[in-house]
Amino acid sequence: METKDIVFQALEKADKPLKGGEIADATGIDKKEVDKAIKKLVTEGKINSPIRCFYAPVK
Repeated sequence: METKDIVFQALEKADKPLKGGEIADATGIDKKEVDKAIKKLVTEGKINSPIRCFYAPVK
């Protein structure tokens, strides 16, 4: 499974928007890798940033 898929699943399971560091803690993936995955997911339109520096899946 790709890093971006793991990050997306973590965001879907969360009941609130998460910061990159919180995603890294929840998944055990390095924050730099999480940040790269977040960029890809935002570009693909799968997640957005409802609050600055927080991310959530697009519904």
